[in-house]
Amino acid sequence: MTDAVLVLADGTVFSGESFGASGEATGEVCFNTSMTGYQEILTDPSYKGELVTMTYTQIGNYGVNKEDYESKEPHLSGFILKEYMDMPSNWRAEGSLGDFLAENNVVGIHGIDTRALVRHIRDNGAQPAIISSSNLDIDSLKTKAKGLPGLAGRDLVKEVTCDEAYTWTEGCWDLDAGYTAGGDSRFHVVAYDFGIKRNILRNLISNGCRVTVVPAATSWKDVLGMSPDGIFLSNGPGDPEPVTYAVENIKNLLGKKPIFGICLGHQLLSIALGGKTYKLKFGHRGGNQPVKDLQSGKVEITSQNHGFAVDIESLKGRAELTHINLNDKTVEGIASKEYSAFSVQYHPEASPGPHDASYLFKRFTDMMSS
Repeated sequence: MTDAVLVLADGTVFSGESFGASGEATGEVCFNTSMTGYQEILTDPSYKGELVTMTYTQIGNYGVNKEDYESKEPHLSGFILKEYMDMPSNWRAEGSLGDFLAENNVVGIHGIDTRALVRHIRDNGAQPAIISSSNLDIDSLKTKAKGLPGLAGRDLVKEVTCDEAYTWTEGCWDLDAGYTAGGDSRFHVVAYDFGIKRNILRNLISNGCRVTVVPAATSWKDVLGMSPDGIFLSNGPGDPEPVTYAVENIKNLLGKKPIFGICLGHQLLSIALGGKTYKLKFGHRGGNQPVKDLQSGKVEITSQNHGFAVDIESLKGRAELTHINLNDKTVEGIASKEYSAFSVQYHPEASPGPHDASYLFKRFTDMMSS
């Protein structure tokens, strides 16, 4: 094994071993608390610009396969593990995690104390960092890490959105049949791709929608020209505030068609309604976040991946608070009856994670019905 180091912007250093691609990777270091689902995490476009640390100790034990991609390729900058398992054993496995990272030029490091790293991030906040197996000169890496930009103020959506519009037809996965075909398509949904996950599209299909996916900068006039029954605002990476073109399009779509937003789409909808967002100290990433639905009183365990949040005070009189995070009371959902629009900060499509919140897709189709 080749030596590798992780150097944070504040000068903290972790030594380990290289796996996946060799070389150097930069990004903002964060952590994910999911025990499984690393392939879905790797291919989630929302991780663009990030070095992802998995808090679970052994990763790679079930390998990788072609069915579990959430997009066409990995988008994160680097992968950080406690212990990489190089001998996968699973009936669905088609290769190893290390080979998958190497083939996709993703730099990885393992063998470090991820518990200490996560505690450092929790205490000091997410920050830029470097993983390197090609340059082990700590002083030069510290200098470089200190000068790296964070996620705030950067438009990362333009780096992950699709190049042209396309139609999606695949439904949710079934143990016996694999991914299913779409059934009765009662509604036409135009989905803005800010970094959309495939399982969101599958859930829309399985809930009776015909889906057209469009690039992030598609004008609102072009979207309405497609005669949709509803508009979907997808997840995506980074800071929502620089994505001004999306906000302007959403403003012009409000009230014209029902709107449903997830994650970044939730933040962009909130800004379009006149709200503000702010950067969280270390974000929410994992499959075990408790959220309370204030309308039903029920608690959901949810999948999340975000480093920014909506300031609910900025939305007073503009939207209703519908969901809150029970760990830190941050905003997890809003709704506007005036404009037939609602959104959630978390991921009801999961992949990975629990399916407690999948009812939200039916809420969207019910809104289109009425």
